[in-house]
Amino acid sequence: MSASDPDKLIAKADKLTKLSLTRWNADWKNATVLYEQAANAYRLARKYEKAKDAFEKASKGQEMLSSPWDAAKHMESAAASAKEVGNWNEVSDFYRRASELYIECGRSQPASDALAKGARALEDALPDEAIRLYTDACAVLEDDGKEQMAFDLYRAATSVYIKLEKYEDAATFLLRLALAADNCNAKHSQCKAYLSAIIVYLYAHDFQQAEKCYNDCCQVEAFLNSDQNRAATKLLSAYTDGDVEEIKRAAQSSIISNLDHVIIKLARKLPTGDVTSFKRGATDDQEEPLDEDDLT
Repeated sequence: MSASDPDKLIAKADKLTKLSLTRWNADWKNATVLYEQAANAYRLARKYEKAKDAFEKASKGQEMLSSPWDAAKHMESAAASAKEVGNWNEVSDFYRRASELYIECGRSQPASDALAKGARALEDALPDEAIRLYTDACAVLEDDGKEQMAFDLYRAATSVYIKLEKYEDAATFLLRLALAADNCNAKHSQCKAYLSAIIVYLYAHDFQQAEKCYNDCCQVEAFLNSDQNRAATKLLSAYTDGDVEEIKRAAQSSIISNLDHVIIKLARKLPTGDVTSFKRGATDDQEEPLDEDDLT
């Protein structure tokens, strides 16, 4: 075997980190170089399981050398290798650890990015964990006053919720996006998020919640005077008229066509159920006729 054989490099590095009668201090500096060489060789040979372990060791080495940035980079490489072999729990663990290391460096953006990479990798295999990762990625940016950089993460999490048919959670996340937008004075994004939440509630055939959401949003001046408010008003009015064709027309408006693709798809399928019960006067019509002989 050549001197650059990755198995030999790992064996040599392991010896340098183990204490013995003749070695009283671990030589992490030289060991880490060997772990890095081995990890890259394994990755090049597409031996991802071994690459994963080597990158994890290289990350630990950089930590021992007080270099959290390089440790985080290696942990991300370990996560990418875990993804190649479908070890989804390790994908999450490694990206989370990478994020923690970036935070040690005081770098919120790469810390959030690491969590987002993990979330994207897990959307199909572990969607609930993907949502948790997206949520944490948003929190990292918000804690650093960088809400505007989290908008795409909110949208990504919303898309996963919709795929899982968790519409109430999707709407709630859109309202969180609206709040984040409000905090950084992004009024247009805020209004789009409000309209999107209303559409999600309507798609879930929860008109009462959609109307409540609309009324709450109208307390916000930016929404009250917006094109998104006018689009929502037309949509809800069509529901209260029990007019299916008008609902379909309202859902085709150019304002709705400028929302995120996943929301447009929901809007195009409205209404999703019978709308006659939402019609004005429908409740009155269903009341029992007055019995003039009944004085109670």
